[in-house]
Amino acid sequence: MSRAFVRESDDRPEQPIARQASALPPGAKNYLTADGAQRLREELQRLVTAERPSLAGLDDPEAKRQLLALDQRIQQLEAILQSAEVVNASDGPADVMRFGATVTIRRQDGEEDQYRIVGVDEIDPERGWVSWASPIARALMNARRGDRVQFRFPSGTEQLEIVDITFDAPA
Repeated sequence: MSRAFVRESDDRPEQPIARQASALPPGAKNYLTADGAQRLREELQRLVTAERPSLAGLDDPEAKRQLLALDQRIQQLEAILQSAEVVNASDGPADVMRFGATVTIRRQDGEEDQYRIVGVDEIDPERGWVSWASPIARALMNARRGDRVQFRFPSGTEQLEIVDITFDAPA
């Protein structure tokens, strides 16, 4: 049979999709909050000491695919932690919005939202954690309690009132 009629994927195991590296702006430092760096260290430790050994001895294609994906995540975590600059959020004035802080804002319609400004490798939209490089974080940086800042949402420009700023590390 001619090779033209055989899919190459039949000959090789399927390769997992590699996770993308940090989406840092060119020349930017890889800032992490102290608790974010700790979570990444704990994940790396768990992957290396518990998950990888349990897969390494298995000889089936699915285990090999999982091991390859796991090794890629381990490499990614090592690169993130090597390049990270850990920032202590409690250094500085308590009433100024900066990296690591959680801000409560009030929108024009009275609705309140919370955002925590974190590193690009820590974002979690469901928890309201946004990258320091995001448009909303840039708009809120250096604002003080009671300040109003303009921000352009997809729905239009709004004045946001800074209601509260806290520096408590999340649980």
